[in-house]
Amino acid sequence: MEQAGLRDLESVIAIARRGTFRAAAIDLGTSSTALSHTIAKLEADLGVRLFNRTTRSVSLTDAGKLFVEQVAPSLQNIYVALEAVRSQRKTPSGTIRINAAPFAARAIISPLVLEFLRRYPDMNVDLVTDGRMVDIVRDGFDLGIRVASLVPSDMIAVSLGWPQRHAVVGSPDYFEQHGKPVVPLDLLNHRCIRVRLPDGSVYQWRFEKDGEPVQIDVRGSITLDEASLVRTAVLEGTGVGYTMEQEVLLYIEAGRLIRVLEDWTPPYPGPCLYYPGRRHLSAGMKAFLEMARELSKRPAV
Repeated sequence: MEQAGLRDLESVIAIARRGTFRAAAIDLGTSSTALSHTIAKLEADLGVRLFNRTTRSVSLTDAGKLFVEQVAPSLQNIYVALEAVRSQRKTPSGTIRINAAPFAARAIISPLVLEFLRRYPDMNVDLVTDGRMVDIVRDGFDLGIRVASLVPSDMIAVSLGWPQRHAVVGSPDYFEQHGKPVVPLDLLNHRCIRVRLPDGSVYQWRFEKDGEPVQIDVRGSITLDEASLVRTAVLEGTGVGYTMEQEVLLYIEAGRLIRVLEDWTPPYPGPCLYYPGRRHLSAGMKAFLEMARELSKRPAV
C-alpha cells in the first residue's frame, strides 16, 4: 500500500466540508474528474470506501467519518506548523483565502486586495463572497469580513473603520403617486420590497432616532435576497426599498431615487476583518493585516 500524501488528505477533508466533489475541486484548484480519481485511488489503497456516492449526493461512510475525525486535527496542526515556518520569511508569499459578505468584498477589492497584490507580487488572494455566515476555520479560510455584530466572539477582529448606513428609497414616480413616509410606521401603508436573509428569515426593517429603536415588518408583493435586485425593483417603481447606502447613493445623487426617513437611519459600526487566534501568522497574513489597519485610518471612498 502506498502512503497517502498531504494532497490526498486535503481532498477528503475538502469533500467532507463542501458536500460535493465539484465544490471541493474548485477549492482545491483541480477538476472534479481528477479529484474523483484521487479519492478512488485512496479508497483502493485503504481498502474501504470513504464516501457514499449517488448521482445527487455525497456523504461520508462510517469509515470516512472516522477518517475525518482523526485526520482533520492533525492536518490543522500541519497547517499551523507550515505557517510558523512561513512567518520567518521576510518576503511574503503564498495564498490568503478570504470569505466576505458581498458588500464588504466590493468595499475592499480596490483599496486593500488589489493594492496588497501590487505591493506583494509573490502573494495570491482567493476572495470568496457569501451572503451566509460561514465558519471560516471549518471551511478553510484564513480571514472573514462581516459587520462587527456578526463577528464570532472567539475571533480576533480588526475594524476597517467605515461606518455603514441603511437608506430607504423609492422612485420619484412611486412617491408622486403614493406620498412619502414621514415616520417608520407610515411604511405599513406602502408597498415595500421585502428582504430575505441568508438563514431564510424575512428581515424586519430597523430604525432608530434619539435612542428610540423601531422595527417594522413591512408588507409587499415581492421578497428578494440580493441588494442589486432590490435596487432594480425600486428603480422600476415597484415600491419602497431598504438597502445599504452605498448601493443606491449614485442613484440618489442622479435623481433617479429619492431617499426618505434619513433621520431614522443613523450610522452604525462597519465591517471587520477577523481571523482565529494563532501563535504564528505567515508573513503574508501579517502584511495583509497591517495594510488593513492602515486602511482603517483612512476615510472610506
